[in-house]
Amino acid sequence: MRPVNLYNTLTKKIDEFHPNVPGKINMYTCGPTVYHFAHIGNLRSYIMEDVLEKYLRYAGYDVKRVMNITDVGHLTSDADSGEDKMLKGAKREHKTVMEIAEFYRKAFFEDCAKLNIKTPDVVEPATNCIPEFIHMIEKLLDDGYAYVAGGNVYFDTSKLKEYYVLSNQKEEELMVGARDDVEEDENKRSKTDFVLWFTKSKFDDQELKWDSPWGVGYPGWHIECSCISMKHLGEYLDIHCGGVDNIFPHHTNEIAQSEAYTGHKWCNYWFHVQHLNDKRGKMSKSAGGFLTVSSLEEQGYNPLVYRMFCLQSHYRKPLVFSYEVLDNVKIAYEKLQKRIAALSKEGEVDQDVFAAYQDKFAEAMGSDINTSQALTVLYDVLKADTNDATKRALIEDFDQVLSLGLLADEEGETGADPELVAWIEEKIAERKAAKKEKDFAKADAIRQELLDKGIEVKDTREGTVWTCL
Repeated sequence: MRPVNLYNTLTKKIDEFHPNVPGKINMYTCGPTVYHFAHIGNLRSYIMEDVLEKYLRYAGYDVKRVMNITDVGHLTSDADSGEDKMLKGAKREHKTVMEIAEFYRKAFFEDCAKLNIKTPDVVEPATNCIPEFIHMIEKLLDDGYAYVAGGNVYFDTSKLKEYYVLSNQKEEELMVGARDDVEEDENKRSKTDFVLWFTKSKFDDQELKWDSPWGVGYPGWHIECSCISMKHLGEYLDIHCGGVDNIFPHHTNEIAQSEAYTGHKWCNYWFHVQHLNDKRGKMSKSAGGFLTVSSLEEQGYNPLVYRMFCLQSHYRKPLVFSYEVLDNVKIAYEKLQKRIAALSKEGEVDQDVFAAYQDKFAEAMGSDINTSQALTVLYDVLKADTNDATKRALIEDFDQVLSLGLLADEEGETGADPELVAWIEEKIAERKAAKKEKDFAKADAIRQELLDKGIEVKDTREGTVWTCL
């Protein structure tokens, strides 16, 4: 295994990574609330989490990654106030909650596919796990960490020695319900307590409801990630991922209920991705006018250009989006593709050079997932004094992690069908034979014939390569 060092939100420093079980990693990702399209700010987090997973595999670990799908219980405040997001989406589009959930779940994974984001090993909708939620809540009640009030079940944060262990902030800075625009829940013993199960006292018109020991109702948002993680990964989690906006209250509450339930430390490493901002500030659905992958495609951008845009910055730095910057990335991405396409496929890989650059790439990625430095190593490979076969092998190796489609079906990318490719290769063979016979006029005529078809040929020390103009 190669060494990996990650910034850990729990310790507030870069830690050397060591999983609970040597060689194996249990990884959990907070998934989308499927009431609307994911915007490109949401997808920045999923891109960086995808890179993290792929690098951990590249480094030699056996990774099992689980992600939830929130299709019930997430309120617009991210706490216990506001409207249920799924109900909001259903009202907006005059559909049932489950119709909304299925439509936007499918749309989310279509966007992920366009961005080369790998689907996690397990994807579990919250509505699949109602029995697990009820079981955990029952145990929390039995152990004195929860209470019933006003028909709802609440987690009692006063029973914890250190509730703010993840956020490291003062209680007065983070009190839920302290703002004038948020209606305070009078059933709570403390403002920081949070709902585990809602009943009729909250949203009596809620479409999705289940029987429970406390009455007909539905789960709170925070309980689902703890339960889904433990259902598939057990009681010891290695890495938990999410955006920085999840740190409080969502991930703070996950730690509280999970460790109260298990009686031991739950997760050792917390990986959080910073916001994507535009000229108005943080990109969000509530602000309106958010950008989606489809909207970028409509304006002529390959979604992988946006992925490269994200990889050029460190995941712990806020990233400012503008079309001017994206245009520059598009130019750089297309130039990179052309340079790689021009590399010959002939020759033998220089194993010493390959190992040296592989080490440089691993050093960059192992240093808190420094994708910007990893891209620099990629460009260094293209400039290196080595043959094209070695360069191609290294680019293919790096792209297991970067997933920028740098060597993906180059003929398909150029729009060349098999018959055209066969014709091009036949012409290149004729030109090679003409040059061998010193018939340079014929060789030049074939080059021009290819140019007239939009095909440029270049002679390299590894052989002749062609690209579509």
